[in-house]
Amino acid sequence: MSFFKKIILFIGAIVVMILGMWFAIVWHRFIHTPLQSDKAIQQVSTIKVPPGTGIHYLAKSLHEQGLLQNPQFFIWLARLKGDAPLLKAGEYEITPTMTPLELLRNVVAGKVKQRSITFIEGWTFREMKQTLEENPYIHHTIDRLSDQKILAKLGCTNLRPEGLFFPDTYSFTWGDNDIKILRQAYQRMQTILNEAWQQRADNLPYKNPYQALILASLVEKETALPKERPKIAGVILRRLKKGMPLQVDPTVLYGLGRPYGSPITKEDLVSNSPYNTYQHYGLPPTPIDMPSRASILAALKPESGDALYYVARGDGSHIFSATYKEHKEAIKKVFRRWRKTWELNAAVSFLLKELKEWGRQPHLIGCGSN
Repeated sequence: MSFFKKIILFIGAIVVMILGMWFAIVWHRFIHTPLQSDKAIQQVSTIKVPPGTGIHYLAKSLHEQGLLQNPQFFIWLARLKGDAPLLKAGEYEITPTMTPLELLRNVVAGKVKQRSITFIEGWTFREMKQTLEENPYIHHTIDRLSDQKILAKLGCTNLRPEGLFFPDTYSFTWGDNDIKILRQAYQRMQTILNEAWQQRADNLPYKNPYQALILASLVEKETALPKERPKIAGVILRRLKKGMPLQVDPTVLYGLGRPYGSPITKEDLVSNSPYNTYQHYGLPPTPIDMPSRASILAALKPESGDALYYVARGDGSHIFSATYKEHKEAIKKVFRRWRKTWELNAAVSFLLKELKEWGRQPHLIGCGSN
């Protein structure tokens, strides 16, 4: 081998070594540099990996979002690790410090972002369903289904869905369908109701847990104070045992399809709705909302006593009475209090209005004659 050839081989080896070192540095930097390092504002972002997504599509999506400068390096990384065919569908969170290697590990392991949806105590099924429909991360399948078909998908034989779902916060991942979330809430209500039923007090008039659920839904709407729930449940149950009409206002509104808290007229109280507990004796045909655990426990462990009536004070609490005479006195007491409050508010409003008008008028100070 001539000297000239040796020089060429030596230079070539040096070039290859330099290129190898350069590639190793670039490769190491690519793997371990955070995806958002070049962004002026670093924040948590997400990327969606649809079912059947390949490594080329994922690399392209990251590049289009400005998270990956060199998508080909990401493809090589996945192929070198043997992860290219192992990607899991879902929504993934990208933190400001996450590197391409960490993201790839998450997508292969299926460490998807957990989202949540909350159903509030006392909501109706209509409100619950609307919340599901408005969530953009849920796959919607029940939009055009009747209530009966929705229940059938859950394996439930009830005719009405009201009250069958437990109000709570439920976790889900992008792409989960609404039936999956409803099933969680339905099964949780069944578990809580059955556990409470096993620990119920003696001599309750319920024929089955569903009747206890109905009464719990009335308690839920009648008071927001935890300490009053067993008292309210006790009053309703005593009226039920004595064959008295329950006269629970929220049942009237529910039967008329009006929102809770709407004003009730005399005509409403004589409506022929099966939910009108002024006209129809006994429990309404179904629950009127999703009761909380506290209301369920109150319905199954009511407070003993002799009260048959209660009236709202206006501050969230109630006055309880054993006789109708006492009840009328309690109503008068509450009315006097409301009247005083109304008169005080009216007086304050009048004075504020007068002061406002007075401030708009020109006033002469010391305008007597010399």
